Order: sequence, then C-alpha cells, then structure tokens
Amino acid sequence: MKPFTIDRTNGLAGALFVLVGLFFGAQALNLPIGTAFRMGPGYFPLVLSGLLILLGGFIIGSAVNTQSEEIGSFPLRGMVLILGAPILFGIFVRGLGFIPSIFITAFVASFASRKMTVPLAAIIAVALTVFAALVFLYGLELPFRPVGPWLGVR
Repeated sequence: MKPFTIDRTNGLAGALFVLVGLFFGAQALNLPIGTAFRMGPGYFPLVLSGLLILLGGFIIGSAVNTQSEEIGSFPLRGMVLILGAPILFGIFVRGLGFIPSIFITAFVASFASRKMTVPLAAIIAVALTVFAALVFLYGLELPFRPVGPWLGVR
C-alpha cells in the first residue's frame, strides 16, 4: 500500500478556492436570495460561490495521491502585463473610445507570453477588437463611444 500524498501546490490552490467561495457565499446569505425565476440580489453570488467551492473541491481531489511538480520562477512579466492591461483600458476608454482601447488592451496583454511576436499580437488584438465591438457595441448596444474625443471625434 503506497503512502498518502498530496500535491501541495494544487491542494493549497483548491483550499483557497473553497475559502473564497465560503466567504462570498456567507456574504451572499445576508442578501435576499429569491428563486430561480425571481432572483434576488444574493442569488447569483450564492450560485457562483457554490461553483467556486465545487471547483476547489475538484482541485483538491485531483491533488490527492499525485506527484508534486516543481514551481518555476515567478512570472513577473506576465503578472504586470495581464494585470496592467485592464488598467490601460480604464485610462483610455473615455479619451480614445472603446475600439482603440480594446485594441491596446489586447495588444499589451498578448506580450505576457515571451513567445509572442508583434505581428501575431496585432492579429490577436484586431480579432479581439472586432469580436468585442460586435458583441458589446452592436449586439448589446452598450453606450460606449466607438472612437473618442482624443482622436478628433466628438
């Protein structure tokens, strides 16, 4: 019989998911829940926290009796670019408009990978910009300016 082992990295990640889910689930219980047909303000957060707890449980389950993998170096470049891209969007969306801001955000976030090239990042940014414009500007009709006043459009 082999000894009980747990992959610490995945086990801790799963535990973190469960704890965050429990915290937000407890907060959602302070709001009216409602029913599936008449949802209250606490319904959606409670469902999401339940899914987060379930996902954490699956991650913990998969960590049991598996060999731990070595953790590499801290991906500072990826962290800065992925977390900085939405900040850039927030800074530029009013002045440049929705379409240029989405393009800049996608272009910058693409370089989180060291394997990214400028032409591929431009293709990804264009594709994501077209998709976001179709969904958010034309499909959902959100009140964003496609192009903003910094580019001479009033």
